[in-house]
Amino acid sequence: MTIEEQPAIPFDAWSLIGGLEVTLDVDVLVGAFPDRDSPPGTPESVGGLLAGHRTRAGAVASLRAALFDVRQGNDEVLALAAESRWLPVGAVDLRDALGAGRELDRLAGAGMRAVRLFPDEQGVDASFPSVRHVARRAAELGLVVLTGGDVRRFWQPFAGIGARVVFLDTHFYHLGDFLVAALEEPGFHTSTRLLNSPDALETVAAELGVERLLHGTRAPHYEPIVPLLRLATSGLDPAQVEAVAGGNARRLLA
Repeated sequence: MTIEEQPAIPFDAWSLIGGLEVTLDVDVLVGAFPDRDSPPGTPESVGGLLAGHRTRAGAVASLRAALFDVRQGNDEVLALAAESRWLPVGAVDLRDALGAGRELDRLAGAGMRAVRLFPDEQGVDASFPSVRHVARRAAELGLVVLTGGDVRRFWQPFAGIGARVVFLDTHFYHLGDFLVAALEEPGFHTSTRLLNSPDALETVAAELGVERLLHGTRAPHYEPIVPLLRLATSGLDPAQVEAVAGGNARRLLA
């Protein structure tokens, strides 16, 4: 039998993932993008997706709040706090600097612990005054910021103000830039979603400490099994894996 004639052996990711469970995914969305095909974004469907990937809870933000109705979208997320599988995260409109500041005040008053920024979806650059304004106000209110955007630019508004930030889009191509920025900023953390190179997780743990790594998947708009598989097959020890799989996020967002 030639190589071409040999039957393909299906790849079994779950055999590599083993018994790994995630206690908190830091990057979850509900709602839908109105201008593109997207998976079902109801809390029920997203919760089912997480459960199917051995994830107990998600830090969840609303696409409705991010894209067209800040207050209603945030109120819908706040209502999810009654369910243990959800940790609600607010959103603001960076195109409306003053309104964003007022919404941060309202969310903090409602007991929310984190806010998520959507600069790419809102067409906002890191150099815009609104981003600096929101960064400072969030730091003053003690809110953790979860932000998208290229970390090579978006670290700047949060530098030197004591901010606690999770960069959700840190790509392994840009890991060196994140590391040198985070060395001077103890509040800088990163999601694991795009850190899929053979040594990215291990490098962050060695250079900054494993407490700077938070498991994130962007469910349901990214395949959850990819970061799950990378964490399960990493060179981190079991205690470190447990920390990344939710312990760090719960400590930061508690």
